[in-house]
Amino acid sequence: MIVEYIRYQIPAATAAQFEADYARAAAQLAAAPQCVDYELSRCDEDPESYILRIAWTSADDHLSGFRGGEHFPPFLDAIKPYLPNIVEMRHYTKTSVAGPGGSVPSLYDWLGGAEALDRLTESFYEQVLKDELLYPLFKDMDSRHPHFVAMWLGEVFGGPHAYSSERGDYRHMVSRHLGKHITEQQRRRWVNLMMDAADHVGLPDDPEFRAAFASYIEWGTRLAEINSQPGREAYDAPIPAWGWGVSPPYRG
Repeated sequence: MIVEYIRYQIPAATAAQFEADYARAAAQLAAAPQCVDYELSRCDEDPESYILRIAWTSADDHLSGFRGGEHFPPFLDAIKPYLPNIVEMRHYTKTSVAGPGGSVPSLYDWLGGAEALDRLTESFYEQVLKDELLYPLFKDMDSRHPHFVAMWLGEVFGGPHAYSSERGDYRHMVSRHLGKHITEQQRRRWVNLMMDAADHVGLPDDPEFRAAFASYIEWGTRLAEINSQPGREAYDAPIPAWGWGVSPPYRG
């Protein structure tokens, strides 16, 4: 992915029309398969200064794909009057210096931290071992398995990197599912029991948290089912860093 920044100096008298024209042009960005996302910002200290940020799948996709495709002509038509107002138009590559700020709590903090996750997984696996469909998969599990899963969920939801420090990386997690031959019925039962356990131990029930929590459980169990099938091998990937309303996010 590459990020393009376009800086404009727009006279105050034409600012409203500029924003309206860019809203029209943005429909082409929204439809372009080369565009990841976009955002137009106006400077508070200098209201005549605007910055347009566009994330492209690659520089070539932008310069050749988008500009050579059907969406570029109507995009250019909408913003053509403002080309003389461009101060800068460049591509930038993101560095490893990135991360969330502290204004929004992590899912880990919101749900109650390590103690809440331990209660969740203890309650969950207590029911798993009573379940006819899931018992064959877990009958020989390590007594510490619930805690290990709590560690994994804690790291995924923005808590300490306990799992990767004490247990292993993403490859290790994948290796735990190899050869298990998990069925779709078993996966769905796992999801249902996890949601029941979240209710039982009193995890936050606000829609925003439960939507984020459920999206990871659904995403993670589908990968577990895929990785458990014959012929699959362990592979490297970042440990997912799940957030509010973002799917599937990874640390860079």
